[in-house]
Amino acid sequence: MSERLSDVTTGTDTSGPGRDSDSYDANQGGDPYAESRETTEGRVYTVTGGDWDEVLAEAAGDERIVMNLGPQHPSTHGVLRLVLELEGETVTQARSVIGYLHTGIEKNCEYRTWTQGVTFVTRMDYLAPLHNEAAYCLAVEKLLGVTAPQRAQVIRVLLMELNRISSHLVALATGGMELGALTGMTAGFREREEVLHLLEFLTGLRMNHAFIRPGGVAQDLPQGAEDRIREFIRVMDSRLPDYDKLLTGQPIWRNRLAGVGYLPVDACLALGVTGPVLRSAGLPWDLRKVEPYSGYEQYEFEVPTATEADSFARYRLRVEEIHQSLKIIRQAVDKLAPGPVMVEDAKIAWPAQLTIGPDGMGNSLEHVRKIMGQSMESLIHHFKLVTEGFRVPPGQVYVPIESPRGELGYHLVSDGGTRPMRVHVREPSFVNLQSMPAMCEGGMVADVIASVASIDPVMGGCDR
Repeated sequence: MSERLSDVTTGTDTSGPGRDSDSYDANQGGDPYAESRETTEGRVYTVTGGDWDEVLAEAAGDERIVMNLGPQHPSTHGVLRLVLELEGETVTQARSVIGYLHTGIEKNCEYRTWTQGVTFVTRMDYLAPLHNEAAYCLAVEKLLGVTAPQRAQVIRVLLMELNRISSHLVALATGGMELGALTGMTAGFREREEVLHLLEFLTGLRMNHAFIRPGGVAQDLPQGAEDRIREFIRVMDSRLPDYDKLLTGQPIWRNRLAGVGYLPVDACLALGVTGPVLRSAGLPWDLRKVEPYSGYEQYEFEVPTATEADSFARYRLRVEEIHQSLKIIRQAVDKLAPGPVMVEDAKIAWPAQLTIGPDGMGNSLEHVRKIMGQSMESLIHHFKLVTEGFRVPPGQVYVPIESPRGELGYHLVSDGGTRPMRVHVREPSFVNLQSMPAMCEGGMVADVIASVASIDPVMGGCDR
């Protein structure tokens, strides 16, 4: 063909010849895994998966076997690929390969307004979406120099603790599934449905709520919310003891987890591990206690710890943390005093002040009537706030909170515009996954499954 893609005035020149990875010559310099070429858009890198050949070459001629474990869901707790080097059934080397769920959420946030960023970050750790929303909004509010109203803060705590319960239930259920305890899986997902039904009633959605917004929450709780929450607490109080009967005292479950995935406190600190994995090693580090946010200092609850530093201790900690979250929820319901759920500043408070129509879809006729027929100023303000967003003073902040998996921190940089200049997340799944080789090497291949399940990584957050 005479017509070539490279002849257009704009766009990427894709006509350059490729190169077979087998033809790479180390004497010529360059990088065999990230070959680059110049295009009309700049330098483009081609990344290849040469690590597999390298691992196989190292093991050649020995009695070692190199095995791919994953990235199928039922064994590796998500789309996580593990490259294991085995001698018999003993793991001599373990590597984690990530990136199968990469979404580029951090970079996407830099091309949206500050409010629109909530709809992206809630999809990182999709088992703890409300924690991502809360941490992101706390960081934005710190840049703005505003504080959410008291009622909004209580609602945030209430939602985050409900979300912590649902996340831990998934950890218990999927961990049971991966180890063959299928009744534990069905029980865990049964209770999680109770949480998701309640969250749907409170926020309108089961997951990815985008309910917590900069300045407060999107809208107030629906009528009858307190009664529904108290009924949920009664249901959970009646069902949680079943987990001790089904799993904690079960010899097979205990033997599969006790002494497996050992990671002492010094190793946790060296690797930056936080959350239940760190607390299972004896250190009571919980940001709700040591660096309180959203009024957590006003709640009475315990930070459970253990000293065994193994998978069984992490299982027991998550069960106990569910009890503690229920304790916080009881207090939060009692603290729900009447009041606003969004800051008064009309240049920030969107869309919390938009009332919902009787069908639950769209805005009420009263609001539409005002902005479309009665007040040109309201229409202009609404249009600019929705399309452009509000401006955030220049600066940078880092705000951490305690997610179900550990320290979840948001580093936001503002250049004074209507969208972030930089968004970077300290995601606990990504950091905690570094502990996988330390837990697994020297153990049996069957114990790798238990160890990874005890870390409870969520690959949406890890790969973000």
